[in-house]
Amino acid sequence: MNLLGITAVLGLLVGAWAQINVLRPPCDSLEAEEAAIAAQDYLNAQHKHGYKYALNRIEDIKIYTKPDGDNTYVLEIELLETDCHVLDPTPVANCTVRPKILTAVEGDCDVVLKRVNGALTVTAFKCKTEVSKEDICPGCLTLLPLNHTRALDFVTTSLGTFNNQNVNVTYVLHEIGRMSSQIVPGGPIYLAEYVVVEANCTDDPCVPLNDATAAHSFCIARGSNNKHTVDCKMFPTLTPIVDVNGTAHVDYANLPVVHVQRGNMSLNQGLRHYQLTTLHDPHLSGYLSSESGESSEVVPLVDATVPTVELAAVADPTAVADPTAVADPGSASDASISRESPIRFKRLVAAEPTAQADPAAAVPVCPGKARFF
Repeated sequence: MNLLGITAVLGLLVGAWAQINVLRPPCDSLEAEEAAIAAQDYLNAQHKHGYKYALNRIEDIKIYTKPDGDNTYVLEIELLETDCHVLDPTPVANCTVRPKILTAVEGDCDVVLKRVNGALTVTAFKCKTEVSKEDICPGCLTLLPLNHTRALDFVTTSLGTFNNQNVNVTYVLHEIGRMSSQIVPGGPIYLAEYVVVEANCTDDPCVPLNDATAAHSFCIARGSNNKHTVDCKMFPTLTPIVDVNGTAHVDYANLPVVHVQRGNMSLNQGLRHYQLTTLHDPHLSGYLSSESGESSEVVPLVDATVPTVELAAVADPTAVADPTAVADPGSASDASISRESPIRFKRLVAAEPTAQADPAAAVPVCPGKARFF
């Protein structure tokens, strides 16, 4: 009975697995694009510091389908850092990807999504964020650690310059986005990007306003401590939501949750950029790979059958290599060998080995095309 019970359970398990199909759509298909954009938006929503990321390429996709429509999407995608801070409400599609010459940052992510009742939901992801070291030109700007002492001094000096230009409002540092330096005659110059927020300076020192309506501005400072320029722009105002009573209000509940940096930049431990959330897999899905990689899988356009050559009829293998075995018509035994042995087929396969690949022209499914570089 126990054996029968085990056999029945195994049969049920095999039947359940048999109902799961794995689809491999092209990485540039509309279905893959939809899932990748959903993954991009979700990852950006989890990213609380630094800049938003834009989809650059879909490297691989698998869709595990079930009869009830509860499908699972497993994607490998490549993201690139944009110049839009996470507090900037500008849509990612309207943000500019940072070029390589300004030290691009890329994120390689494995993402698991489920489609239930037509809606895609991210259930797990794993990301690796690193600086793109390709095509970095000698003498160009070099990305500095976020706790670089002299660059932090430059940020403090440039922020003081900006506050001196404002009479009624004082700003304090909210977060440093990135800092770079370039060696020129006369010493290094710095390029710093940071976010400032309105402050209450009734007491000393000034403290950031915690009100959700406090203005945040994105600043870019260039130069040295002695001579520099500062350009700060307030983030665009969020579009008000009009309720049924005609009252306009801003949905502050959906604003990104941020943490004010109070000068303790040593917590960044020498990082040169903010990293995407590394791992989120609460249910241990088992779909996340140990290492992201591009798929080399190809799908043939047609089903090609390559003919095989039967060599068993060749009694003497030396006869195939000896051209005189066919050239001498006076020998009955040689003539018999030439009639019975498929010598011409042997020579045809050896002379034209590439003919087998012609009917099986293949197209790579993944990775997809790069949108930027």
